[in-house]
Amino acid sequence: MGAALEIRTDLASPAQLRALARRERNPRTATRMLAIASALEGRSRAEAAGLAGMERQALRDAVVRYNAEGLEGLRDRPKPGRPPSLTDAEQAVLLAAIFRGPDRARDGCADWTLPALCRWLEGRFGKRLHPASLSRVVRRLELSRQKTRPLHPQADEQAKAAFAKGGSRAP
Repeated sequence: MGAALEIRTDLASPAQLRALARRERNPRTATRMLAIASALEGRSRAEAAGLAGMERQALRDAVVRYNAEGLEGLRDRPKPGRPPSLTDAEQAVLLAAIFRGPDRARDGCADWTLPALCRWLEGRFGKRLHPASLSRVVRRLELSRQKTRPLHPQADEQAKAAFAKGGSRAP
């Protein structure tokens, strides 16, 4: 059995650690702070870990990180996660295409819908996305789901303007 791992005392007292734990938003970080505060007050490592609801090994790992990095070492590290389906450059091209709008002849639609954008992305980048996945990408780009009223591809703009002015009324 090795020697006990010393906890550095120059950063915060147990009372300061408890106060910081009360204000901490992340419960896992607060738990680590409370366990270290209990250990600094003289409780055994097993007792301090048990009071905080963690294993002794988890407390030891928290102490090692606390000694090396200070209070920032008690925070969760970012998880790698799945890489985004579209790169930043591809997202910029998508954003520009959404603002530009579709070309009826080339894209085959009058306005962008998620399935139409999925087809456009597959043709442009060779990446297949489900409309629900693309919806998350579009929301991350801070765009809303609102769109303009649908426009029929064979609509006659002059006839619409004449009707709006009252030009199609019978004399």
